[in-house]
Formats: sequence, C-alpha cells, structure tokens
Amino acid sequence: MVLAALAAAVVLSLAAAALRWLTAHPWTVAAALAVGGAAAASWVWRHAEAARRDQVRANGLRYALGQLDGLHHRDFEFAVRDLMRRDGCADARQVGGRGDNGADVKATDPYGRRWVIQCKHRTAGWSGKPVGTPDLHVLNGTGRQVHHGDVLVMLTNGRITDDGARFAQSQRLHLVDRRLLAEWAAGSRPLWDLLHALPPAGRGVVP
Repeated sequence: MVLAALAAAVVLSLAAAALRWLTAHPWTVAAALAVGGAAAASWVWRHAEAARRDQVRANGLRYALGQLDGLHHRDFEFAVRDLMRRDGCADARQVGGRGDNGADVKATDPYGRRWVIQCKHRTAGWSGKPVGTPDLHVLNGTGRQVHHGDVLVMLTNGRITDDGARFAQSQRLHLVDRRLLAEWAAGSRPLWDLLHALPPAGRGVVP
C-alpha cells in the first residue's frame, strides 16, 4: 500500500510539473499540434494521390495481343482481373489455382451481375490448342452451382472449337476468343457491351 501510494504521488507530481511547463510554454503545444496536423494532412494527400493515380492507370489500361500472349498463364488471369476493374468491377479478383473449381477470375459488374471467368492461355495464340467442350463442361458444372455466377465466361487468347461454341450456346455460356479479347483489351468498352444475351441487371440495380 505504501509503495503504491508513493508511486501515485510520483506520477501526480510529474504530471503537475509537466502541466506547469506546458502552461509556461504554450507555443510548444501549438507547434506540436501544427506538426501533427501537417503530418495527418500529408498522409491523407498522399493516399488520395495514390488512389487517383491508380484510377487513372485503371481507366487507361490497354493490352495488345502480343503482350497477353507473352504472359505467364497466371499473369494472364491477373490481366483479365485488371481489365474487369478498369470497366468498373471494383471487387474483381483473381482466384485461379489449385482447386479453383473452374474459376480464374470473379467480379461483380455495376449492374449487380456476378461474373465467373475461366481463362485459357495459349502461348501460340490462335495456333495453339483450341478450347473445346471438356473445358466448357467444367465451367458449366461449377459456374452457377459452386460459384453462384450470373454470367459464365470462357476466355482465351486462342480459339474455341465449333463443338464448344455450340455447347456454350446451349448452356448459356459466354465465349471470348482471340478476336473478341483483342477488341476488349485494346479498347475502352466494357466486356458486357461486347457480349450478347446477358442476364438482366441484378435485383435492385438500375442500369
């Protein structure tokens, strides 16, 4: 008890001394507040500028087919994610990898529709192995049931077989082949303006 009382007395004495010093030197408090305010303002400005630069880069994002062909298949998925973000899908994310269940990129468009995109990168581009019905079966089997997608997309920098195109049409799957990818990646129109027969806007969302 005695030690506790002494400790309390010491703390109170130091606090009183500090208060007296600050009262005698009010400019110190003002200077500290000014420095703190300037630091906070600088932090806010830097983060606002970083966000603005990110937005400018996103708005101006373009890819040529040669750039996309030269990417690693995982980087290709990130490029697709970035293009979706450019078009206004703030939550677009790359999810491809082991156990991805047929989804490489997921996003929600400004109309409230959930997109599930499976990416097939071909280093040889149009001359590479075409995407066929087996790949589309995976997307069709998981896109709605597992990932709860509204718009299911098979996207490739190569080509898609005729059988695959017929199967996709029968199952309401959307295809982005090399030609359509070139138009989307190098332009400024969002992907939903380039595809047809999309589902309506999400519930409660006005286009």
